Parts: sequence; structure tokens; C-alpha cells
Amino acid sequence: MTSGLGTTWLLFGLIFFAANLPWFSNKLFYIVPVKHTPKNLGWCLFELIVLYFLIGGVALYAEFATFGQIAHQDWEFYAITACMFIVFAFPGFVYKVLWK
Repeated sequence: MTSGLGTTWLLFGLIFFAANLPWFSNKLFYIVPVKHTPKNLGWCLFELIVLYFLIGGVALYAEFATFGQIAHQDWEFYAITACMFIVFAFPGFVYKVLWK
């Protein structure tokens, strides 16, 4: 059971890190430069959505690798995880948008 707990905390750290990535760079996914510097809010939200699905895939793989199966989830699970991802992105949002 300790392996599952360690995986959970590692995933939470990865989710927090990924949720804040769009706010700390003026490049799209830290690779592609955008025409308008600084990067506007629309690009940051686009990156946030893509990273949500990317990290969701990583979490599905981690669940399968740790427990050997993937539990079925309904729409409520995805609504809650999307809201958690947005809450985890709040420090980066404050840094980029509000703290100027």
C-alpha cells in the first residue's frame, strides 16, 4: 500500500507543477514563441486545458502501473479533477495576472 501512497503524492506534485507551467513563460509550452509578448490569457488557458489532458493520461498510466487496473469514472470525477487543476493553477495565475 505504500507504493500507492507514494505514487499519489508524486502525482499531486506533478499536477501542481503542470498547472502552474503556463503562467511562468512567454513561450507556448516552453517551446514555441508567440507573436504577442507577454503571452495573453487565452494562450495560458489553452495550455492549461492541454496540460490537464496530458497529466490525466499520465495519471491513468500511473494507476494502471500501480494497481493493475483502471477504475471506471463518471463525469463527476472529471469535473472535480478539472476544478482541482484550476485551483492548483491559482498561484501561477496570481503571479502572471494579478501581481503586477
